[in-house]
Amino acid sequence: MVAPAHPAHADGVRRVVEPAVEATGLLLEDVTVRKAGSRSVVEVVLDVTEDDEDGLDLDRVAEATRAVSDALDAADIIVGEYTLDVMSPGVDRALTERRHFTHAVGHLVTVTLSDGGTLAGRLTEVDRSDDSIVVVPVTPGLKGRKPVVGAPVRVPLSDVRHAHVEVDLSGIGPVDDVDPDEMAGPDAAAGKES
Repeated sequence: MVAPAHPAHADGVRRVVEPAVEATGLLLEDVTVRKAGSRSVVEVVLDVTEDDEDGLDLDRVAEATRAVSDALDAADIIVGEYTLDVMSPGVDRALTERRHFTHAVGHLVTVTLSDGGTLAGRLTEVDRSDDSIVVVPVTPGLKGRKPVVGAPVRVPLSDVRHAHVEVDLSGIGPVDDVDPDEMAGPDAAAGKES
């Protein structure tokens, strides 16, 4: 059985690890501390800055993990043994900051507006000048028909109550839909051996 998180412990851990995370060029998104049996589990969620174009790959997470581990060991803030889990936010996280939207450009999103309305479509732009997003509404096609694409809609971030990225599997399909000669390349189509 996993015990609930301890916010007071998380605040102390946050104060210790935030400078270490920032020194690696990343942002500290969240910290959770909970008990799991006789051990503590420290979960640290990382993110990239709004202008970061490199993304959060395994090498960057590994570098931040070493920095966080060293900071926790030096501060000796966790009593007893602990497990450290350092991770990215994941695809299911809510889009709550402008930087979240910036990194979601090109993805399908669902946005719940402050008036209760919903907008679903492809996020095409985040405008820093007026803190707004642009979503091109997409209504799925029925029974094999193409989706219906609407006119772009500009939404001020202040009008967004909740938003998240939708998992888009539209580009995934059976391989047998492709001509075998196209898959093999131009030499195979011409009957040439390599």
